[in-house]
Amino acid sequence: MSHSSVASTYLSPISPGLSWYEDTVGERPEYPPLDGDVSADVVIIGGGFTGLSAAAHLAAAGTSVVLIEAHRFGDGASGRNGGQMGTGQREWVEETEASLGFTRAKALFDLAEEAKAHLLSFAKTNGIEIDFMPGQLSVAHKPRYVRHYQEHVEIMASRYDYPHITFMDRKETEQRLGSTHYHGGIRDTGTGHIHPLKLVVGTARVAAQAGATLHEGTRATGISSQGGKVRVTTAKGTITASKALIAVNAYNDKLEPITSSHVMPIGSFIGATVPLGDDCPVLPGYESVDDSRFVVRYFRRSRDGRLLFGGREIYAPGDPKDLHGPIRRQIVEVYPQLKDVELTHSWGGYVGITMPRTPFVREVMPNVISAGGYSGHGVMLSNFVGKLFAETVLGNRERLRLFEELKIPPFPGGTKLRTPLLFLALNWYAMRDRF
Repeated sequence: MSHSSVASTYLSPISPGLSWYEDTVGERPEYPPLDGDVSADVVIIGGGFTGLSAAAHLAAAGTSVVLIEAHRFGDGASGRNGGQMGTGQREWVEETEASLGFTRAKALFDLAEEAKAHLLSFAKTNGIEIDFMPGQLSVAHKPRYVRHYQEHVEIMASRYDYPHITFMDRKETEQRLGSTHYHGGIRDTGTGHIHPLKLVVGTARVAAQAGATLHEGTRATGISSQGGKVRVTTAKGTITASKALIAVNAYNDKLEPITSSHVMPIGSFIGATVPLGDDCPVLPGYESVDDSRFVVRYFRRSRDGRLLFGGREIYAPGDPKDLHGPIRRQIVEVYPQLKDVELTHSWGGYVGITMPRTPFVREVMPNVISAGGYSGHGVMLSNFVGKLFAETVLGNRERLRLFEELKIPPFPGGTKLRTPLLFLALNWYAMRDRF
């Protein structure tokens, strides 16, 4: 594997492969482990988008915050994802409207639009260079799906006041993708894609400068809430606080059982090619792409012209031995002309999903809120949920409650059977994608 000139020797202990993000993030400060007992107004477990955003907003408001992360900030999905922001929630508005009605669907859509604007303004205000690039293409891998994309454009404009998407017929889709693999889709100029690890590193800096106390290499070994106090135990100290946020997403393990039963980790893997050059017909507009498969394929051109391609998932514990091979096969399926292109990086990580693919936000014990399960739509939503948690601590729970009221059923099968049941179900969907 070759690396860029900003080569890193660090390898995440929880996620396989060295990511292109790690090689291009620049300075990545380290924060010391917790050593001794401390107290604060709020304790946060998890140093990804949700936890760091909450810490930054709380500290800026004068609230004392202690945040702990078992590994390094960004080692989980926040620092290793596809970087696509998207629009709205994980499911399309018409699906949400069918189950929740227009009023709640519109409120959730508007909240997601605010989340998008907030991410960009937060980065700009705080001088975080996140390599934002505009544009996203959502494309149909089967001809019969094209009609749904055309209807979606009309619904978004007429019912949700979102004029930034247009329908693409097959010819336009081929031109914008540089591929004949897809049959049509939509182009969204109201969103885009970013370098996620740069946002993680920048948000941690903002939180620390605002006064939050941040600790890496500090695993939570237990959490309890009694008598108005929350206690989080670690190997080298206990944190006592009035309120807590569990923001570990796919990496909950056995810390808190309610979260474990509702948020399931699945592995997702990405590859990065060498820079393809400006004259390459692959994504000449440098947009990001997601497709209509249940097991979504997602890809984009980076600022330096690489193709970052994801879509391989695993539904069982353990890391795959071959990272390059399956990713290359998926790239070649969409872009046969890249069959000999060099992959410089391939990496993976675990994302948290829920049964309905909507975020899990719940008070799991007195004064303890858990948030996660963004189901592949977390770049935008997780940062904003952190902000909404901060609002809640400061006295306004109304907006976070929009997520808390979502009905998220637990995965069936309990702790012993849920993983094999999910493995069977998702592999069935993956097989259906091929036919």
